[in-house]
Amino acid sequence: MPEGLEGERVDAAIARMFGFSRTKAAELAASGKVSLDGTAAGKSERVRGGAWLEVEMPAPAAPVEIVAEPVEGMEIVHDDDDVVVIVKPVGVAAHPSPGWTGTTVIGGLAAAGYRISTSGAAERQGIVHRLDVGTSGLMVVAKSERAYSLLKAQFRDRVVDKRYHALVQGHPDPLSGTIDAPIGRHPHHDYKWAVVADGKPSVTHYDLVEAFRSASLLDIKLETGRTHQIRVHMAAHRHPCAGDITYGADPTLAKRLGLTRQWLHAVRLGFEHPADGSWVEFESRYPADLQHALDTVRADSQ
Repeated sequence: MPEGLEGERVDAAIARMFGFSRTKAAELAASGKVSLDGTAAGKSERVRGGAWLEVEMPAPAAPVEIVAEPVEGMEIVHDDDDVVVIVKPVGVAAHPSPGWTGTTVIGGLAAAGYRISTSGAAERQGIVHRLDVGTSGLMVVAKSERAYSLLKAQFRDRVVDKRYHALVQGHPDPLSGTIDAPIGRHPHHDYKWAVVADGKPSVTHYDLVEAFRSASLLDIKLETGRTHQIRVHMAAHRHPCAGDITYGADPTLAKRLGLTRQWLHAVRLGFEHPADGSWVEFESRYPADLQHALDTVRADSQ
């Protein structure tokens, strides 16, 4: 046992020893591939000094192929030598991943003849940030190696201005505020995330745009970019995104509004252009399903 790990959780110790993500380490423990002194160890057990920690290493992941496939409804809002800015439709992943059989932004750009940066993992070429499959809106993809490097640094240093609009249930109190709560894997459901004590720091700022009888339209700025951050934070605040059944939204309201996904759209994106450092900003209108839901909740409030 390397020094400095005594008292650490098993998943944290494995992550530090082997360079895995904390999530991957937890998955190994949950699947029975980790033992302490010959006994299977759970992810939250503590490592004891002098204990024998044994880990069955996972097989190397097979490379994920990028399939050039047109993406219906993907809109190109800006294109130059360094970047392409798109509006991602709902139901489209940012890049290929194991188990995903649907279309991707990368595959859609390849099918449309766009050349993108080859930096990053092979299946994530040019991707400097992501949107959930069920979230629509603006994304920037790097086309040059310089753009990839500079944009990644901007996202890391929180220079980028990412703005979302979310229709949430009820009326947040206060109507404008900040949610500062750490996010990590849900303790009981692998497909969800949650506010947990040992999660990563996560900060969401929100302002009321319009209040309705049963819901509120919010303008949201992300200071950090955790998976499902807005959805998790609003649900923890007891105001889940309308239609977001995964995170506790009312299915009756979702059905009445015609929603089959969370009401969440990346409406604005601003960053320093990698070519000359000038500030550029892009905006996106709501897609048809979200506009219909908004019109319905607005009409109900008349």
